[in-house]
Amino acid sequence: MSSTRRRVQAFKVKRAFGDVVEGVALVSREGFSPRYDLDRWSGLISRPGHALEGQNLKDKILITPSAKGGIAAGWAFYDIKAKGIAPKAFVFGVTNPVMVQGAVFAHITITEGWSRDPYALVKTGDVVRVDPRRRTVEVIERKERGEKREERGEKREERGKTPRARSLP
Repeated sequence: MSSTRRRVQAFKVKRAFGDVVEGVALVSREGFSPRYDLDRWSGLISRPGHALEGQNLKDKILITPSAKGGIAAGWAFYDIKAKGIAPKAFVFGVTNPVMVQGAVFAHITITEGWSRDPYALVKTGDVVRVDPRRRTVEVIERKERGEKREERGEKREERGKTPRARSLP
């Protein structure tokens, strides 16, 4: 009987608080401000030009290099949690005490600091587990990369647009 071992993709975080959660990753190389980047009525990233513009945070695991904002941003976590549109977790490269306080108060799992480059391990659409006690973020299921292209094509068709041809250099 042969067995195949699945290679686990994971990274450690320096600090973490909250419950163990699993969810679909929403990954960005751009920082996040709950006050300026988020529509706090819908859960959509609404700031024009943000890398995640149009994406919804609800029940996602947000992986981003930094938390932006101060006191007003901290209370926004409680606001989105009370409205039922909060992510399951924030996985920040760097955050600040106000954001941590806001997440703890809202009962949203939060982490800071990465042992490895998460962008090499996790892509938007992958299912990840955040375990604050073990201080790990682990990919537990990969999204099929071909599905993403199909979804984009379907969205273009819905809007009545066709993909633009790329010109060769």
